[in-house]
Amino acid sequence: MSLIPDNEILSPAVAEIEAVSEHAPGEDAAKKRRLGFGFWVSVIWLVLIVGAAVLAPYLSIKSPTVNFIIPGERPPYPPSSDHWFGTDQDARDLFSRTIYGARVSLTVGFSAIAFGMAVGGTMGLLAGYFRGKVDQVISFLFLTLLSFPALVLAILITSLLDRTLFTISFVIGVLSIAPVGRVARATTISFADREFVLAARSLGASHKRIIVRELLPNVLIPMGAFALLGVAVAIVAEGSLAFLGLSVSQQPTWGTIILTASQNSRDLQNAFYMAGFPIAVLFATVVSLNFAGDKLRSYFDVKEISL
Repeated sequence: MSLIPDNEILSPAVAEIEAVSEHAPGEDAAKKRRLGFGFWVSVIWLVLIVGAAVLAPYLSIKSPTVNFIIPGERPPYPPSSDHWFGTDQDARDLFSRTIYGARVSLTVGFSAIAFGMAVGGTMGLLAGYFRGKVDQVISFLFLTLLSFPALVLAILITSLLDRTLFTISFVIGVLSIAPVGRVARATTISFADREFVLAARSLGASHKRIIVRELLPNVLIPMGAFALLGVAVAIVAEGSLAFLGLSVSQQPTWGTIILTASQNSRDLQNAFYMAGFPIAVLFATVVSLNFAGDKLRSYFDVKEISL
């Protein structure tokens, strides 16, 4: 019989494995709870682009509609100290058009998701709380909306209405009702049977009070994380409508700027910056929204199945 205790005859490799197994779960959880450097880089970019879009009329940048013709030279003009992103084929400053285009594209993105959260979020909250017939009816409406091809539905609504900023935001907002509503429903179901909700019911609280005071604050957190992902999708959707000539008219958007640049392939081959710079800004914004939204989703532990 060995006189050495069992915990001392373990090999160094086994001891190391046990030590890692004891600390790894906590360390992994801590890592998942960190937002990370990339998140803050994304936030800084979003603050800069949103700030530039909001303050565009007050910034010392060129007009997005003026034709800066240089006598004896045919536009488009390459990037220079006067035109940081160059000009398009009509000699309009691309930097200012990209900034002013952000005003429309970001407004469409945030307005559409705000509409989707107001309508779809409310419907999902009611479906997840009341269950039964209410859940069946609302879930059927969500499935009906998801059954329509999104692009076809957007073309149908846009063709019936004027192509204003409100119309485009409304169209994309309608498309966001079902996805946002399903997230709200799934999140509400996960909280509806929690102790604080059961306690409120046992104390005789009304349905309205339980929904507004108990469930809504908890549902808004994962909804906010999902909203950033939705804004990115809405911005891309606006660009898709622009390529079909169905986006906001008489105002520059990122989609229309890229479309205008790509209409003349000869100019685009010789001056790739006409589409390159707006695409780069669009790409950086969408990636930042996706990355920040995904990090917030992980931070607040919003399950993938809910999305």
